Amino acid sequence: MRGEFVDLGVTRLYYYAAGTRGAGEPVIFLHGFPASSHLWHGVVREMPEGHRVVVVDLLGFWKSDRPELARLSAPAHADRIRLLMDDLGIGAACVVGHGMGGAVAQALALNAPTRVTRLCLVNSTAFDAWPNRAARLARLVAAWPPLGRALGAPLLAGFVHGSLLKGFADEQAGLHALDNYLRAYTMRLGVDALISQLRAMHDRSVGEIGARLGNITQPTSILCGAGDPWLGVDVGERLRDSISGATLTVIPEARHFSPEDAPAHVASAVAALLKR
Repeated sequence: MRGEFVDLGVTRLYYYAAGTRGAGEPVIFLHGFPASSHLWHGVVREMPEGHRVVVVDLLGFWKSDRPELARLSAPAHADRIRLLMDDLGIGAACVVGHGMGGAVAQALALNAPTRVTRLCLVNSTAFDAWPNRAARLARLVAAWPPLGRALGAPLLAGFVHGSLLKGFADEQAGLHALDNYLRAYTMRLGVDALISQLRAMHDRSVGEIGARLGNITQPTSILCGAGDPWLGVDVGERLRDSISGATLTVIPEARHFSPEDAPAHVASAVAALLKR
């Protein structure tokens, strides 16, 4: 694997590449909140050969730049992914998104349909569904940002950590993963970046995207963790019913963070999608 930064003019995104270029189409992996490209490490190891794999840190996460005044809506993230694809010489790719990254993938498929060959939505944010405890924290911070600044990055990250731990099937693995994801805010990105990400959980464009899902024509696979406490199977069923020809797979051993809980299962589903 190799990682590097791509300058998009006013900001930089970090990504790492894996796999090999071959006859198969490229695959782009997009994480959700509060994760990073690390979410996909286990999945990437299980991916079939012959595909160029690109795993991105979205703006304001892990190694990518602070968001500063940049918009963090799903369409804004999707526009930056399109620019990243331009820079990397990727005309079109299978796009895999988890959580909020699933909403970004939906926006990309709708707003730049020729750039997306296939779509895989894993425990995806959709319609008006968000992880509820984190969303309550987001509402509080959005209503009064000085509170978040007063708490500081370590304490605010601790609240996020506690609100999301039950999204993992294995508590110890979840503790390690969340420590890893949130460390960036306490060490480099800072409290303002974390506040910006929490406020972005009020992204109204997600509902607008949901109303347009019938326009998606790419082969689409929906994956849900059977034990997801926030974005349950009912959200996956609604996504499946909204996108023509979409399939739904429920992963019995997974909760919200399916790429961490069941990486081989997620990789197998992506591999099957690439054959459709």
